[in-house]
Order: sequence, then C-alpha cells, then structure tokens
Amino acid sequence: MKAEIITVGTEILLGDILNTNTHYLSNELANMGVDVYYQITVGDNESRLLNQLEESFRRSDLVVLTGGLGPTQDD
Repeated sequence: MKAEIITVGTEILLGDILNTNTHYLSNELANMGVDVYYQITVGDNESRLLNQLEESFRRSDLVVLTGGLGPTQDD
C-alpha cells in the first residue's frame, strides 16, 4: 500500500514548530507494513490544501492528514 502524510500549518513552514507528527506517523505506518512515499506540508490556506488533496488522492492509496500543531485559532 502506498501512503502519504500531509501536515497542515504555516507554523511548520516558517520553522516556528517542529513537526514531530510526521515522524511518529511514518514510524507507525512502517510498523504496520504501509510504505510512505510522500510527506508534504501545506500552509493554512484552503485552496492550496484542496489542490494538494486532489493530487495526493490520485497517486496514493492512503492519505493521512494531520494538523493543529500550533497555537493559532485555526488549528
């Protein structure tokens, strides 16, 4: 199974917060025998996120979406 992880948060792109979710999720998926082919971070922008989701669903069997890593109200 081909999987990818999308993390959402401008704070990750700016380097304000360390993205430990991707590390954890990649490890857990590997332990379950799932191959992670892509890890992507998208800022807090609805249209870019929707575009990324469309692309991800085309190329992967499983898409894991995670966010809420920062202190902002949109998390």
